[in-house]
Amino acid sequence: MAHENTAGETSSENRTHSRRIRILDAVVRDYVATHEPVGSRSLVERYNLGVSPATVRNDLAALEDKGYLAQPHTSAGRIPTDAGYRSFVDSLDEIKPLSPAERRAIERFLDGAVDLDDAVIRAVRLLAKITNQVALVQYPSLNRVSLRHIELIKASEHHIILILITDAGRVEQRTLATHTAHSESEIAQLTQTLNTRCCGKLLSDVPGIVENICASSPEKIQPLINAISETICEAVAAESEERLVLAGTANLSRNAGDFSKSISPVLDLLEEQVVLLKLMAGLHEGLSVSIGQENNHEGLGEASLVAASYDIDGSSVARLGVVGPTRMDYPETMAAVYAISRYLSHILTGK
Repeated sequence: MAHENTAGETSSENRTHSRRIRILDAVVRDYVATHEPVGSRSLVERYNLGVSPATVRNDLAALEDKGYLAQPHTSAGRIPTDAGYRSFVDSLDEIKPLSPAERRAIERFLDGAVDLDDAVIRAVRLLAKITNQVALVQYPSLNRVSLRHIELIKASEHHIILILITDAGRVEQRTLATHTAHSESEIAQLTQTLNTRCCGKLLSDVPGIVENICASSPEKIQPLINAISETICEAVAAESEERLVLAGTANLSRNAGDFSKSISPVLDLLEEQVVLLKLMAGLHEGLSVSIGQENNHEGLGEASLVAASYDIDGSSVARLGVVGPTRMDYPETMAAVYAISRYLSHILTGK
């Protein structure tokens, strides 16, 4: 008999736990939709919970005691806390799929990009429009990408144009001055050698490879090869600092009511790209969400960051995401961020 009672108690506890998860889910969704505290009466009316309003009130109180909900005023309903949003996000079984129309719209818009700059700008604008939040897209730095093609063009007797094309579609052009005149055939042969040995390698590794080429090359052409190595080193060093492109800052003003004091700290933070890049770098690879105080920065204490990495040829090179109030539609936002990260990966890999 004692065994039966224990089993019955366990079953009852499981039902209570499952119901409270449903109630927390409902509170989060209702609060995001209405921006109004959610009470027991509305939950009973809107959701088939199978229990009395008194039981729902007890469940809300229990969720509050555990830190998942808060009550702004004694007579008011509940609103989610950071912990409540975190539990909600963690309980999402899968990323909500975009509709076929949304997918086609994204694909058409991004497919029109002509180069890396265009792709990044299109992605950040589209992400801001879809989510109605502030969108961020990080440029892949030159020390994270690989060399797709190198070209040497003789501009004059003592000037050669060096063109580097990365696998991200980024194009870097430099003009090299030479003391020695080189024939078209010498330039063509060197170009072929550089492409054979360097293409597909990380751009940051290319200078070392070029130095090895120099050691086994005729003395006449060695100064030119050294200049190429030095120029690539300078390009990588100059672009080693990560860059962010932002769009949709006006969306933050439209959501100013979601911040208890002011949106100024968030706006100030958006000017600090180094801080934003550090926050994004601290997130997990793939799709990740950082909520409120999890951001470890006072400027984002009432905001959330949803970010995802994007890839080139299967290797993660940078991130994109959105910043908005903690009261955001997480399923929709996560779906949009993930979808655009995948499309951007596809576009850049295919270029």
